[in-house]
Amino acid sequence: MSRRVLGVAVLSLLLALTSACTNKKSTNPLANIASKQPDKVLFDKAMDAMKHNRFDVARLTLQTLINTYPDSEFVARAKLAVGDSWYAEGGTAALAQAEQEYDDFITFFPNMPEAAEAQLKIGNIHYQQMEKADRDYTHAKRAEDEYRKMIMQFPDSKLVPEAKQRLLEVQEVLAEREFEIGRFYYLRDSYPASIARLQSLIEKYPLYSKADEALYLLGENYEAQILRLRQLPTCDAHFLPRGCATEDSKTKFIAGLTQKAAEKYDLILTRYPIMDRADDAKKRLDALHQPTPRPTKAAVAQNKAEDESRRENSGMQKLLLVMKRGPDVSQSAKVGEPSLADPTPVSAVEIRQKETLAALQPTKGSLGVTILNQPTEPPVGGAGDPAKNGSPFGQPGSSAAPTATASAQPDPNELKPDAQADPNELKPDSSGDQALPPPPQINEIQNGASSSSASASARTDDSPASDKDISSSKKKKKKGLKKLIPF
Repeated sequence: MSRRVLGVAVLSLLLALTSACTNKKSTNPLANIASKQPDKVLFDKAMDAMKHNRFDVARLTLQTLINTYPDSEFVARAKLAVGDSWYAEGGTAALAQAEQEYDDFITFFPNMPEAAEAQLKIGNIHYQQMEKADRDYTHAKRAEDEYRKMIMQFPDSKLVPEAKQRLLEVQEVLAEREFEIGRFYYLRDSYPASIARLQSLIEKYPLYSKADEALYLLGENYEAQILRLRQLPTCDAHFLPRGCATEDSKTKFIAGLTQKAAEKYDLILTRYPIMDRADDAKKRLDALHQPTPRPTKAAVAQNKAEDESRRENSGMQKLLLVMKRGPDVSQSAKVGEPSLADPTPVSAVEIRQKETLAALQPTKGSLGVTILNQPTEPPVGGAGDPAKNGSPFGQPGSSAAPTATASAQPDPNELKPDAQADPNELKPDSSGDQALPPPPQINEIQNGASSSSASASARTDDSPASDKDISSSKKKKKKGLKKLIPF
């Protein structure tokens, strides 16, 4: 009996000591560090709901966290997670709501690292809704703008390489659209419109997979104008009815068009020497009796790296692309820098106006393309309007030639600014806020210029490339049945 009483006493003592230790631990202030706060509990609950695709529950929980604990450290992540929930849900309406949430996040938290992520996802929203090149290009253009904005606003972000690659894919689609439009105008003999589209394409998207085709089509535009000009009857310089030209104006204009065509063919050989149109460009230069340039080793290495980075689709992938809503971006380059600023667009109206002015000055210029493309339809308005000035070539007695000649001579009574600067004149501070110039385009097409993506030695090697270097870098052409069966 005494042993039982002793055992009970010892057990009671142990329980008392255990209870005392537990109470002491609960009063330790360091114990609260490992305990979950209510805002953290709400955030974890929302993340778990998103993991199980319960997006409505996740958004409700996140909004409760934002409204109840506005000073919580999880507020920023909660606002970004609200956009992520809409983004993950998908659908046109949900993606539009996600874009709004991401915009709000960038507005309220512009200095957080997650702001770059939000901007990238805005571009991804339009990238997902992008359609083929021959359809609506609204989302493709918006995706290009958003990716450019992300790269320029957050240049130090780890997500910049991903944004650049997506931007190259988007620009491939936009360039394909411009190429098809330029080709459409060419097939309908609207050469100024075709030249404007293709020239803008070459300047904006030098990494386009069919840049050599665009340059070759530009050369064909100029040669087509030469052919049409030669078919016009030759007229006397003292009497120029509409639809004919003098021999002098023909010669000068043909020389100018030949030079422009040769420049485009030269650019194929110096910038895209291993592409398919390089051999055709050589033949056209020989036909035009123009010298054939030789590319540098750096240009060959650059073009080879761009061509090898493009991915070829398998047969099954090509079949699936027919049913796919989105475009094919497999031909986009995986090397090089995308264009971050648009150059001044080339306008077909400006091309017509310049050539019309040249037609009104046969002693200085040449025949206008407006007359070549529309021999039966006179140009409307302007100095070359035959309804106002008679013949577009300036017949005697019309006001066309005197007006053009007078405008070229300076007016002696015209007020001109003093050549000497006023020392007391207030000038803007050059160190003040001014519009920053656009970033330099590494891949900008220039004769003899090379940007690069190959090795450092190749970038600096400006020595002419040999025929062996060019031929070894070219892709092997398909033979036999592979020409008919692409896969």
